[in-house]
Amino acid sequence: MADNENRSTTPESDAFRQHISTGWAERVDAPATLRDGARAAAARRVLLAAEFAGLRLVVPAGQAKQRSNDTDYLFRAHSDFAYLTGWGSDSEPGAVLVLEPVGGSHEPTLYFREPAGRDQEEFYANPAIGEFWVGPRPSASTVAGELGLATAHIDTLVDALTAGVPTAVIREADDRVTTLVDALERSSDDANDAELARVLSEMRLIKDDYEIDQMRRAVVATHLGFSDIARVLPTIGGQTRGERIIEGAFAMRARLEGNGLGYNTIAAAGAHACILHWERNDGDVASEDLVLIDAGVELESYYTADITRTLPVSGRFTAAQRRVYEAVLEAADAAFAIVTPGITFATIHQTAMAVIARKTAEWGVLPVTAEESLAPENQHHRRYMVHGTSHHLGLDVHDCAHARRSMYQDGVVTEGMVFTIEPGLYFQPDDLTVPEELRGIGVRIEDNILVTATGAENLSAGIPRTVAEVESWVKPTR
Repeated sequence: MADNENRSTTPESDAFRQHISTGWAERVDAPATLRDGARAAAARRVLLAAEFAGLRLVVPAGQAKQRSNDTDYLFRAHSDFAYLTGWGSDSEPGAVLVLEPVGGSHEPTLYFREPAGRDQEEFYANPAIGEFWVGPRPSASTVAGELGLATAHIDTLVDALTAGVPTAVIREADDRVTTLVDALERSSDDANDAELARVLSEMRLIKDDYEIDQMRRAVVATHLGFSDIARVLPTIGGQTRGERIIEGAFAMRARLEGNGLGYNTIAAAGAHACILHWERNDGDVASEDLVLIDAGVELESYYTADITRTLPVSGRFTAAQRRVYEAVLEAADAAFAIVTPGITFATIHQTAMAVIARKTAEWGVLPVTAEESLAPENQHHRRYMVHGTSHHLGLDVHDCAHARRSMYQDGVVTEGMVFTIEPGLYFQPDDLTVPEELRGIGVRIEDNILVTATGAENLSAGIPRTVAEVESWVKPTR
């Protein structure tokens, strides 16, 4: 708890305590139904445990993160915790999943702080977890029924983590739990922790049926958010700080359809589109601008989409804008066309880059030919697209971050993978290597791709992406 003693006015009299502790109707928990996400999580726990025979696995949800003084950011549990429990946006801060080795298998237990009784001071005087302050919190029986897990009070975790059992912990999730585990007399070293993080990341490379369904739903919700932007876009030409209007339109939809934003929205008008991670979104919007919007809705399950569209505020691309846009679209389509199980992940990037090199060479902005630029020792075309073409997507917008390079960048594309394809071209406003009419134009087109048994499916293909589709999408709202 934050120290707010200097402004606390909670009564401390015995009469108050007696009065507030009585006179409440009996609380009866509704019957708990096992969640679909919990079914999938149970199967994942079995697969994970098989990789760590005899090793205790500790996966914390994490704590609320301070924003300033006594205000916190909206709590979001660690993605590995959500992956192994099926508990998403309603998960409890401080919860910890423990897979205890017993015999030849593991027994899972979820430790969390159950709500206090109404005769306890926590109920009305603790603004962090008291139900007067944060609303009803789930009982142990409800959590056990919804997640299919044995539960225990978090206060018993210390006794449960007995010394002498080799233990691995997701170190980054909760400093308090990591410190507790480190205090044990472990017969293993931190290599176990790194191995746990790696195995979980590599498990998450392949999505199961539940995850694929969630990814589809996240894309649908994100499509709605982009449609909201398309409706407001023609009304904000000439608007001071108009980028904030774009950002706000999407944020409203993200909270309506899901848990919120999967990451900070990029709403970049004009030359701001050339700044790859422009998140201030405080720029003006001119009627002749292109606006690059990179945004995704995160569902209550924490699965998120990650989509980029570049839209003309006027409802029509200029000749120069169209030339850049169609080059990027060609690169995206070329990369998508080769996606099939068995290719290497890096090949997707190489395919998109071949188009980018060819187009920039045709426009005369490269000092060498496209073929020469593509040579590893050259790469002149990368001046205009310094980022990669793809990354895995799921519970995290940049998913599977602890996977080995041999499984990720140099890995083989496999059925069930979900990743982005997002080439772009960015001509900085002061770049003297490009014609003046191209300076200040930034374009990115990003889609979410599911690998199937025979090829790939563009999950976000329904969000307008060709020149004709985009102009038709934006123009009627003017």
